[in-house]
Amino acid sequence: MTGTGGGDGRRRGRDETEEERADRKWGELIQEVRVAQTGVQILFGFLLTVVFTPKYAQLGETDRLIYIVTVCLGSCATGALIGPVSLHRLVVGRRVKPQAVRLASRLTFIGLVLLLITMTSSLLLILRVATHDEYVPYLVVPVVVWYLLCWYGLPLWARHRHTSR
Repeated sequence: MTGTGGGDGRRRGRDETEEERADRKWGELIQEVRVAQTGVQILFGFLLTVVFTPKYAQLGETDRLIYIVTVCLGSCATGALIGPVSLHRLVVGRRVKPQAVRLASRLTFIGLVLLLITMTSSLLLILRVATHDEYVPYLVVPVVVWYLLCWYGLPLWARHRHTSR
């Protein structure tokens, strides 16, 4: 079989139409969003309950501010990660799937960034309340670095390393 990408006999890329590519990418995107949606919804649900606990009344002003910011971030992350579903519902059958996939992909990326920030502020708040110590940032920073490596560093490295020229 003659390849389209050089003399080594292997094909490069997929032989698919723009619509077929959009269908495939949509399916992949929805699978990814399902994982992130579950996590953000569980986290957001727990965050919403905190205000109704006796411990909330004992929080200092800084911790209450961190909590309010965290809840707002969690709400925004939830909206961005559920957004692709609404987008699909509103444009299905309109022959705009390639454009919808691009928009949904951007919403998902924004949702993941917001989820990262939400998880960071949640961890900060929880450790501040649990320890009341000044070493909390030294615990939070390595976790955030780990998230950044797992979510962005490794994927960007793989993209750079393994993307065919």
